[in-house]
Amino acid sequence: MDIDAFAKLPPTAYSDVLTRDRVMDPGIRPLWGPMPRLCGPAYPVACPAGDNLMLHVAIHRAPAGSVLVCAAGDSNWAMAGGNVCAYAQQRGIAGFVVDGVIRDLAETRERRFPVFARGVIPIPGVRRVKGLIDVPVVCGGVAVTPGDVVVADEEGIVVLPKGQAEAILAQATQRAEKDAKTTLEDWVKAHKVLIDEAVRSLGI
Repeated sequence: MDIDAFAKLPPTAYSDVLTRDRVMDPGIRPLWGPMPRLCGPAYPVACPAGDNLMLHVAIHRAPAGSVLVCAAGDSNWAMAGGNVCAYAQQRGIAGFVVDGVIRDLAETRERRFPVFARGVIPIPGVRRVKGLIDVPVVCGGVAVTPGDVVVADEEGIVVLPKGQAEAILAQATQRAEKDAKTTLEDWVKAHKVLIDEAVRSLGI
């Protein structure tokens, strides 16, 4: 699978050919900017409330290029901090997508390590409880399976099922190329026809 090919398109292009259930909750967002587009195979983990052990374990086990997708148990404790993000970056992890919060944002921003999360909190989590690792989880309302393709930027986060990713890429590319060839004048004409039709049908 050529991850670079997937990274060429933004989440908006994929969203034009995806169903809503493949797009994460908009509350999970880039924590610094401008952030380069994050793209890679998902390595999912799920952590109990207040405990970040499985995310730490994943940093040691995930292949380079992986996007660590973390379903945190709550947003009251940080899932990662500056050293954790720095080591993940050192190991070749592409970035984090966390349905929760992190801390030490200034350090992470300075290192330009991509992190998408719900926000920041200074309180660290503990590492005591076994969670789930490298198995399907639900993050940001989306079912994420190991190897699914994650594409994230300032427009949002999409998850392409591994078995359908290549077909989705082809569909999104075709749609994007068609849109790129459409001038604003042509778009406005087509748009007005659609709006006029909607107005007539609704009796507005």
